[in-house]
Amino acid sequence: MLLLAQKRRIAQPRVPGRFDARVYALTPANAAFLQLPEEALTPVHTMQVYGDDGAHLEFDAYRAGVAALAYIVEDAVLQDALWEGLDVREGQCEALSIEQRQVRLHLEAGGEIAAKLVIGADGARSRIRQLAGIDVRARPYGQSAVVANFACERPHRNAAYQWFQGGPVLALLPLPGNHVSMVWSLPTSEAERVGALDAETLCREVESATAGALGTFALVTPPRSYALQRSSARRMVAPRLALVGDAAHVIHPLAGQGLNLGLQDARALLEVLQAREPVRDPGDERLLRRYERARAEPILAMDTTVDTLYRLFAARGASASRLRNEGLNLTNRLSVVKNILIRQAMN
Repeated sequence: MLLLAQKRRIAQPRVPGRFDARVYALTPANAAFLQLPEEALTPVHTMQVYGDDGAHLEFDAYRAGVAALAYIVEDAVLQDALWEGLDVREGQCEALSIEQRQVRLHLEAGGEIAAKLVIGADGARSRIRQLAGIDVRARPYGQSAVVANFACERPHRNAAYQWFQGGPVLALLPLPGNHVSMVWSLPTSEAERVGALDAETLCREVESATAGALGTFALVTPPRSYALQRSSARRMVAPRLALVGDAAHVIHPLAGQGLNLGLQDARALLEVLQAREPVRDPGDERLLRRYERARAEPILAMDTTVDTLYRLFAARGASASRLRNEGLNLTNRLSVVKNILIRQAMN
């Protein structure tokens, strides 16, 4: 497989006790798909979710009869797995020529690449999507996610935590040892304030926001932030072209499913291509439509669910607060419902 990339990340030696600024929660199915080394994965055995008025919802892998709810992986490990086995050619694509039997990528620095199929996996600002003339519906959330890693006083016991705070959402993901990764989705101005705090002040603020669940914190990786938006490409395929991941859809990170949704795209596209008829060209638009149809319902369901949760927990007023907090408490009492949600989230 040939990959056109602007810049290849060079793997760096791992330093004990230091972690990437970005980490991801992979579903068990996606972790298996990527064949990541077991030692690079931190399993999530429980998830503790707190509402903004005392509500609590717990998911437990043991009670659900599964090995783990998810696996936490660092960005560097994930990238190493994705780069492995690829023939990489660096360059910027400046034009696409769709022909009857192939597609040509014309490079900015000169030269071209011919292929039967182009897969646009180049992020939310996809150049491939733009060159293919596929429109995108995008709306900013007016929030930014602040990410940072900490050493914590108390053992996390492989638990992930999430606090809904009436709009802002704070999540802690377990890392090896007594370390956690934070994702704090905040209004943009507040995210700028939090990201500019000195290490000591940031730790005290996170400790307060988490009600001391893991004791005192010490900053390990300085905070970074990125703007949040919701976007959806109007089409996922065109003749000899398919979009996957953020090039096709971007959702709010409150459920930690953005990357998983993109990996599910890759798995579905691979299945369609592997199952094609012997005479079927991999760039055949009718074939690619099978992929688009297969992904339409799961993407719509996840996007709608996440956006609805965001709006529900951001809504002001006593009625909205009561509804969301009673909903969390009710779900927590219904083991059957929790098990169904766990099974769906493991794909």
